[in-house]
Amino acid sequence: MGVPKRLTEKQLKFANLIIAHEGRKTATECAILAGYDEESAYVRASELQNPKKYPLVVEYIGERRTEMLKKYDISFNGHMVELGKLRDEFRENKAWTAAGNMEVSRGKAAGYYNNQQIHLHKHEGLSQEEIDKKVVEALEHYQPIIDRNAEVVTDELSSSPNVEESSSDPQT
Repeated sequence: MGVPKRLTEKQLKFANLIIAHEGRKTATECAILAGYDEESAYVRASELQNPKKYPLVVEYIGERRTEMLKKYDISFNGHMVELGKLRDEFRENKAWTAAGNMEVSRGKAAGYYNNQQIHLHKHEGLSQEEIDKKVVEALEHYQPIIDRNAEVVTDELSSSPNVEESSSDPQT
């Protein structure tokens, strides 16, 4: 008995369900929906994804995944164009808030907005020198995301007035 030359209807249905419900349904659930017996669905799902047992099913799933990835692939240019189209569509429909949000999203994607915040809190028991050291360590750690031309001035840190312990919650 050799490897079959084509997929059965159940195998095809299983493979399509695996792709259609990727991340939302388990392989067992897809096997049951494809018509496999509930008692053996777990085993069937595992076997159908085993390239040694069902190479045609695995190959088909791989091809369909590749198609889906190409269809939903994201590139900077494609992303900017899509956001621009949405913005224009919202403008035409006088959905001003949505149009504004699309333009902000385009700006974020282009790197015009930086919402990265680093919160440093003064800890009890640390001297100003120790705090300065922690700040320098944090700046070195975050250097890849900080503007490379930014100037780090450490002597200003220790000359700042005595700061009470800070909180990220502005209401405290």
